[in-house]
Amino acid sequence: MAPKTTTATRRLKQDYLRLKKDPVPYINAEPNPSNVLEWYYVVCGPVDSVYAGGYYLGRLVFPKDFPFKPPSIYMITPNGRFKTNTRLCLSISDYHPDKWNPAWSVSTILTGLLSFMLENKKTLGSIDMTDFERQLLAAKSLESNLRDENFCELFPELTMTIQKEIEKRNLAKAKEEESSSMDNSQLENIVFQPVVSNILMVVGFALFIYLVRFVLSNMKIE
Repeated sequence: MAPKTTTATRRLKQDYLRLKKDPVPYINAEPNPSNVLEWYYVVCGPVDSVYAGGYYLGRLVFPKDFPFKPPSIYMITPNGRFKTNTRLCLSISDYHPDKWNPAWSVSTILTGLLSFMLENKKTLGSIDMTDFERQLLAAKSLESNLRDENFCELFPELTMTIQKEIEKRNLAKAKEEESSSMDNSQLENIVFQPVVSNILMVVGFALFIYLVRFVLSNMKIE
């Protein structure tokens, strides 16, 4: 017997097709292959934000009576804006069922989440960090996501993108260290060469004086 198709299942499949046809900017989303009520999303930090270069994995958990009730929203990757693995209190989440509109789709939820992430409004589950701290977390997010099985399994293209970005970053770092090493070596030569020259000059002068004294001494003896 085929499994019973619920209203939530039908609606989420429709939303998925709509999302693939008309993607939400900076966001990718995929349902759990074994549970359509659980979705994972990835926010790619907009270039003009403090999250630029970062990739942030999160999770949506839909109730069985979706779309008549809103989902729970979680952020998994450390980001400096939201606590991780904590239900977020947003107007589009299950914290505010009174504000939920059944006409809202998964695309609407993800768009609202990104909008709230780029703001600094406080809510339950949000945290305060400086722009610099968030930029550091954006840089660290690449390695963090590669350690997450769900990320690698559901988002293979992003995984490859991150791997290539890490390779570029490591190559640039190696070149910088090599350049720095060469600069230090040149600096040592610049410092060392005058010292050697001065020593040779002193030694040469001392030998000259010795020779002069030796010659004068022989002249007196004669």
